[in-house]
Amino acid sequence: MTSFRSLQDSIKKQRESLSQLLNHPLHELAAQCRDIWGDREQLDRTLEHALNKIPNAKFLYVLDTNGIQLSDNISTEGRVLKDFGRDRSQRPYMRQAVPSTGFLLSEAYISLRERRPSLTAIQIVHNDTGKVLGFVGADFDLRNLPLTAEMYEEPNSWRQIKGDPAIRGTVFHQTRSESLLDKKLTEVIGVMEELIVDHGVFQCTLHFSSSRATVWLYNNPYTYRLLDVEALTDPDICLAYPILPYPEDAVIPRDKIRPILDTFGQLRVMDDMFYLRSSSINIFNGIISLTFSCDGSHYLAYDEFLDKRLDFWVGTAVN
Repeated sequence: MTSFRSLQDSIKKQRESLSQLLNHPLHELAAQCRDIWGDREQLDRTLEHALNKIPNAKFLYVLDTNGIQLSDNISTEGRVLKDFGRDRSQRPYMRQAVPSTGFLLSEAYISLRERRPSLTAIQIVHNDTGKVLGFVGADFDLRNLPLTAEMYEEPNSWRQIKGDPAIRGTVFHQTRSESLLDKKLTEVIGVMEELIVDHGVFQCTLHFSSSRATVWLYNNPYTYRLLDVEALTDPDICLAYPILPYPEDAVIPRDKIRPILDTFGQLRVMDDMFYLRSSSINIFNGIISLTFSCDGSHYLAYDEFLDKRLDFWVGTAVN
């Protein structure tokens, strides 16, 4: 499967593909509407004939230059008469500037009636002298569009996200309370390493303050398991999960799992004011996530995480 460099790259690629698919048939439809402009019945018939040439369109309609609808809404289920005369001038697709080509594929928006992600393609209609008569519009439900199968690639560059301002504002007035998990940290780390390295856990999130963990197994990735502190401190829990080989396509080497978990434990007790509240590890994308007592979160590659000293994290938590 081809991956793109970023989420925005993937969105851009999808939009380019959709524009190529819709540009020509809408341009042809606009030319057909030009000579019958203002005739509601003929416009409706022309839109009905064009439906099979506008792939996956939910509605087709015609607007004047003020955004007032001159036709009914035309769909595969028939005409929607109540939309004749509708004012669409304030809808998102009418508030975007149409490029000089005369074709616009709008940004996605939430539809008024069904409250679903949608987008609209707009084509300007000119008369023989080049004067703008209005627009042909085609509405699409995103779930019905022929999107490509390609997925964007989650970046592994360091990202820091600030948390709840209310928590950040009181961070200097708080002190870490030792949780049940803290008291058994050595046992918890040993159990978690065993589950990840030899029992198929590919992602886990440790919630130190509430003494629990959530884990996902790669042979059943759609269901998470919740482990309380009793399970996390009992090596027998490993007997409940089958022994599975460590995945060859994992980004994090198996010998780095223990150092990562040990560092989690060190960050938990590094300071009474600034300390780790929760952390997660995903062996397939190699990303480590950390949420500190100030509610700030960090997402970074495992090797970059292991390169940092504890005093670095104290300074980062303060910022």
